[in-house]
Amino acid sequence: MAIDLFVIGIYFAVILWIGLTKGARETSLEGYALGDRRIPWWAILASILAAEISAATFLGAPGEGYAHRNFTYAQLVIGAVLGRILVAWIFLKPYYEHKVISIYEFLEIRFGATTKNAASMVFLVTRALASGTRLYVAAILLVIAYEMTMGVRPTKIEELGIYITCLVVLVALTALYTAAGGIKAVVWTDVIQACVLVLCLIFALTILITKIPGGLQGAASHLQGPEDLIFFDSGIDANLGVWGNVLAILGSEYTIFAALIGATFIALATHGTDQDMVQRMLTGENHKKGSLAVILSGIIDFPIVMAFLLIGILLWVYYQIHPDPALPDKNPHIFPYFIMHEMPPGVRGLMVAGVLATAMGSLSTALNALATSFCRDWYAPFFRPRAGEREMLFAARVSTVAFAVVLVAIGSVTAWVVISGEGKRILPIVLGIFGYTYGSLLGVFLIGALTKTRGSDAGNLMAMAAGFVVVSVLSGLPAEVLGQDFALPAWVPTLEFTWRVFFGCITTVAVGLLFRTPPREKRHAASPAA
Repeated sequence: MAIDLFVIGIYFAVILWIGLTKGARETSLEGYALGDRRIPWWAILASILAAEISAATFLGAPGEGYAHRNFTYAQLVIGAVLGRILVAWIFLKPYYEHKVISIYEFLEIRFGATTKNAASMVFLVTRALASGTRLYVAAILLVIAYEMTMGVRPTKIEELGIYITCLVVLVALTALYTAAGGIKAVVWTDVIQACVLVLCLIFALTILITKIPGGLQGAASHLQGPEDLIFFDSGIDANLGVWGNVLAILGSEYTIFAALIGATFIALATHGTDQDMVQRMLTGENHKKGSLAVILSGIIDFPIVMAFLLIGILLWVYYQIHPDPALPDKNPHIFPYFIMHEMPPGVRGLMVAGVLATAMGSLSTALNALATSFCRDWYAPFFRPRAGEREMLFAARVSTVAFAVVLVAIGSVTAWVVISGEGKRILPIVLGIFGYTYGSLLGVFLIGALTKTRGSDAGNLMAMAAGFVVVSVLSGLPAEVLGQDFALPAWVPTLEFTWRVFFGCITTVAVGLLFRTPPREKRHAASPAA
């Protein structure tokens, strides 16, 4: 255990040193948020990967492989690549041309302050919830370590205490270097974290393959089910009829239709209209460098996701060969259980560092993006319109710390929900949150980027509300909140998380296009900056 602690300590020392030395001398909000647009494309690419692959993915994706014993989740990468190509084509050039720091400023230029404020608020709330719910995952390893040390499983209260302690320490350290160094600290620590992630994948696969008799070929002999090891799944059943198949496809998480349509719109939303992701793309010298980074990150995602799923599949085989009565009953806990019980010292410490790296990578960029959006979209226009650069920089650092506290609270609540519920799967929880709101966000951005005369402040608010309502109803939210009396009829589709952004977006666009954009002088007459 001592060597594991040494490896983890080295990791934290390197991350903190880089984080506290990069960007610490910034004197403006633009330098703090965008690194003066001088960050190389390959570092942006690594940062995007580190932000995407959170601790939820690190443990949740193997959990999906363990549960399904196939690669159907990886189909979504097809849409992820297509969506990023569209992001580079539609969004990045206008963002660079208008020199925005918060991407919601683009909506103010195009429509007016009301649309910008609505979109920014959607981002702040949704990103805080989505990032907060991811945080508890990093502490799963500590729960397993407690079981190893004490010989018994912790009670629910003890488990919650472990989660909260881990959250506080992890968020405090991340907030420290993020507040001090801004986006430069975020990106350059992400580069280290991405390297640690790749090493972890290599070690995990190597150890699993060597522990299974016959290696990959031996593992394949245990995977003879009709859906084992498949990649493509159409979701079509000849016995269901046309509408029956529509219902089945929209109610399925991982099908080729969800990959080509649902996942494309998810990527458009998360990588084109989310300050969290777009902000790092804006740190490049020009839109071509940002485009190169985001498209290549989607291509590199494929082997990474496949590796995570393969780890989960191999874990299922391993525990079929070596049954363990103490094996956790929650799929996301299987991989950390294997790490703590089966991996050799040193490698085990690297794996723990890998989980912490993915958690800190996604957390640091979320904190930086939340603080940037809050300061540019709310603090400056509404509270301090004449604030100087130093005051804005100070406000960004204070906001970073404030959002860190909010995320700890959300993560703690999420941990308790998962502890109390059996069989919870991580990825649908995390990916499902933004599905309710990001379709509306994407819709107004598409109207703004692809049209010149459609959409208005008032119309956009109605369109975004309509998108949210449609997705909420078709996702079965009223029944979950109000009871089964409000359940949808059997002939109405119930959307899985992979389809929510698509339906929210097309609803928002359909309603928003009904309204004409007013003349520029009328659009900006009510703006706080006018």
